[in-house]
Amino acid sequence: MRVLDAEFVQGFIRMADDGFLQGWHERNGGNLTYRIKKEEIESVKESLVTKSEWQPIGTKVAKLAKEYFLVTGSGKYFRNVNLKPEENIAIIELDDEGENYRILWGLCEGGRPTSELPSHLMNHEVKMEASGGKHRVIYHAHTTNVIALTFVLPLEDRVFTRELWEMATECPVVFPDGIGVVPWMVPGGREIAVATSELMKKYDAAIWAHHGLFCSGEDFDLTFGLMHTIEKSAEILVKALSMNPNKLQTITPDNFRDLARDFKVTLPEEFLYAK
Repeated sequence: MRVLDAEFVQGFIRMADDGFLQGWHERNGGNLTYRIKKEEIESVKESLVTKSEWQPIGTKVAKLAKEYFLVTGSGKYFRNVNLKPEENIAIIELDDEGENYRILWGLCEGGRPTSELPSHLMNHEVKMEASGGKHRVIYHAHTTNVIALTFVLPLEDRVFTRELWEMATECPVVFPDGIGVVPWMVPGGREIAVATSELMKKYDAAIWAHHGLFCSGEDFDLTFGLMHTIEKSAEILVKALSMNPNKLQTITPDNFRDLARDFKVTLPEEFLYAK
């Protein structure tokens, strides 16, 4: 099978395009990676060739050794993924130690995987273990309203979780574990990768202060849906704060407990504090 005919590749392309159409990927902003299933890589193996020598990842992800990933390219624009996928995305393979990668398909005009590859792979490793192998997608986007809130809210998990939960009733159901917050750090390095991976042991989403949002999920729909829900909640909060910084009414802790009971989700009490 041709790589571009594979369903997982088409799903990846669609998600990249959906994110661009939301306005989350100005210029070369954002990145997306997908841990490919064994049967999926087998279906396209005849179309794969070694396009580069082994290159260092910049970190070690031993539990991902010999895994294959579909990734966006460094410096590539999300708006072009749908138009020229072979120039803007790539399939990579990790070596036996989880320390190096090589390109097997894509980036046909040259280039390398996203500069956030260490962050993505470290978090793939964490989420693979935490989910029993179910999580396969890591997505980072420059979500406008989430970024705006990092300038006016305390950079604390409990504050962001509670404020975003209050903005839309489905939020505690979509991300019942809450959301983490990483203080501003230089992107692309090991420090931000480590900080994010620590939070992702507990959450499926982490905010990068003044930078964007980082989400993990089992498939493209669930991961995009998580990102979309969080950003829409942030948009509502931005609008509410711009109209009146003091809410006249909101969803209360007991309301959340009722919601959790009816929807059969567990909401950590640490986020249901009195305000």
